[in-house]
Amino acid sequence: MEDPTIPHHSLTYGTSRLAPAISLVDRAKEIELAEESVKLHVHGKLEVIAKQIRALKEEAELILQQAEKDIELHKAKCQFEKKPGQIIYLYGKEEGDYFSLLSPRDWGGNPPHPFKGAYTMNPDRSFTEIKEDTLKPN
Repeated sequence: MEDPTIPHHSLTYGTSRLAPAISLVDRAKEIELAEESVKLHVHGKLEVIAKQIRALKEEAELILQQAEKDIELHKAKCQFEKKPGQIIYLYGKEEGDYFSLLSPRDWGGNPPHPFKGAYTMNPDRSFTEIKEDTLKPN
């Protein structure tokens, strides 16, 4: 008679006298297959997490680089109030960089100091560089 308290899969013999015996070799193969399946499944999940970690690390590095650049831009001398959305022009001289409201074009293409870039300040006080091709006259 079957014992209902013992799970069928833990028996080495069938649940009735007529059922064939369950081979220990078959049991070992079943366990090995299950282990391999679980390992592959876990490896796949961990690989996805590793890719996400790498992507987050790259994003964090970009954010930190942008923050460093924003801090350097805020250190540039400025004789006017910077307003969000306003285009401002960065020039460099030996004493340090400075912002101007005048573009190189406003200087007739010959500014008094080397032009280093055009920027707008965002509402969060970060900067966005304006590419040169958008500054050219129409």
